[in-house]
Amino acid sequence: MRSWSNMIERQPIATKMLQQMLVRKRVSHAYLIQGDKGTGKEAIGYLLAKSLFCKQIDNSEPCNQCHDCKRIDSGNHPDVHWIRPDGASIKKDQIAHLQKEFTYTGMESNQKVYLIYHADLMTTNAANRLLKFLEEPSRKTTAILMTENNQAILDTIKSRCQILTLKPLSPQSVQQLLEADGVSRENARLFSVVMPNLEQAMKLDQDEWFAQARSLMVQLIGILQSNWDETLFFIQKQWMTHFSDRDKLNLGLDLLTYWFKDLIYLQLDQQESLVYQSYLTELEKATWHWSRQDIVTILALILEAKKQLTQNVHPTLVMEKLVLQMQR
Repeated sequence: MRSWSNMIERQPIATKMLQQMLVRKRVSHAYLIQGDKGTGKEAIGYLLAKSLFCKQIDNSEPCNQCHDCKRIDSGNHPDVHWIRPDGASIKKDQIAHLQKEFTYTGMESNQKVYLIYHADLMTTNAANRLLKFLEEPSRKTTAILMTENNQAILDTIKSRCQILTLKPLSPQSVQQLLEADGVSRENARLFSVVMPNLEQAMKLDQDEWFAQARSLMVQLIGILQSNWDETLFFIQKQWMTHFSDRDKLNLGLDLLTYWFKDLIYLQLDQQESLVYQSYLTELEKATWHWSRQDIVTILALILEAKKQLTQNVHPTLVMEKLVLQMQR
């Protein structure tokens, strides 16, 4: 993201707040930007730094063309310092080096910005050292901390920061990011609706358990359509072996939900909305087996099964009852 106008589409609330602060020249001395992977924390950090240094800023928008903007983009601005984990953590020495750097006068102005990526990975000593730094902020110093795990940040640090919480990515945004990362369009579509969290969705592309889960779901649909007398045996011997706990079974029910939603999309001639696009032949066959009223009823039954899982009903009984009701 090279402009606030682009960022506002992904994070409207946080973007508007920062733009207003920039226009009114009321920038805080410290920000904590929290949000899931892919929500735009790093992009906001870059934009905020450029907005503070750009000499051709228009309202709140950095020009992206001046010497300052280009050096920030390349990571070579002398008064903008990035701190990233050194291995598995951010260490005390890294914060100590930052403090030393900030004792010097700015190379080109009195403005200084430091950005800490994965601030939750600071060691205890590093976090305590940063806290002392935040307690005595320089007038022209801005700290930008970024985290995916707000709970791991010291409360004393959070109390000294203005907290910006980024909203989760929409399934459409997750799909676009997955495709940009090389995930096939169909898988990206499925992963984005099953796991709207980008990091979790990315893991599904390499997850053999999930691939088998999808295969079992399609097998179950086929058995329900043509070999209903084998359904309970399939549930007991294959389905429950794979979906072996409540969380896994809940995901299996989600996969079934998206299948029956796809049947509705097909009946409404909205093929572009399908999740299981590579199973078009199987979906079309299923539309001949279940009427729209059947599908609506089954979706309600699946929702009730998910509710029963939260009420400590035995998972096998939940699935057996569901498939028996789906056959009626």
